[in-house]
Amino acid sequence: WYIVSSMGLLDFIYPKRCVVCKDGGEYLCGNCFSYLSFDTKSLCLVCKKPSFNGLTHPNCCSKYTIDGCFSALSYNKTAKKLIYSFKYKPYLKDLKTFLTDLFYESLIQNENFNRELRIALPAGGQVFVPVPIFKEKLRKRGYNQAEVLSFELAKRFNLKFLGILEKGKNTSSQVNLTEKQRRENVKGAFLIKRGFVGLLENKNIFLIDDVLTTGSTLLEAANVLKRSGAKRVIGLTLARD
Repeated sequence: WYIVSSMGLLDFIYPKRCVVCKDGGEYLCGNCFSYLSFDTKSLCLVCKKPSFNGLTHPNCCSKYTIDGCFSALSYNKTAKKLIYSFKYKPYLKDLKTFLTDLFYESLIQNENFNRELRIALPAGGQVFVPVPIFKEKLRKRGYNQAEVLSFELAKRFNLKFLGILEKGKNTSSQVNLTEKQRRENVKGAFLIKRGFVGLLENKNIFLIDDVLTTGSTLLEAANVLKRSGAKRVIGLTLARD
């Protein structure tokens, strides 16, 4: 019984296995961990051209555009396996700690992100907001992966978490869509939850999602947040494709 207790009962009954090579012990073994690549590319999400500081180019900015985006990992085979296992069957929600650790460590080592954290604001002026998923998908999965990551990051940074967005329509999967189709697919998909209007006034928002591909989802969500009073919106994603 002492051995079982020290290992953790669940780990004893359902031992952890590497999501990539299936070796026992951890969700990602040391060998497979070495294949993770911390993302260093910085692109303006509006024009898709390089941005030296991760922020939207001044000439690409408008009143309702996103202000920048930082990503932790390159979306390679290893990262894909981790995120897929987190989002889809077998729904390894227990991966949240490991993934949050990766996310957090990447962010605190990013000087451009740290500059955003140092912006002087009143207490409560910086808020973590997750990109929502449609209610039917939420019921099926039992959790929103972006919300889990956002909540955990907010705790690490000792900042406020606010699940203020909801997805008002069931969009098609963004996979295999062109950039134009992605923009059309998410257009009008997000709205502020009833009773939350007014809470974003002059807030700086860190908008959290799992994977960044074309940026269409973040751009649309940022538009809604800005129109609801947010002063600044910075996207944060676990991985960048």
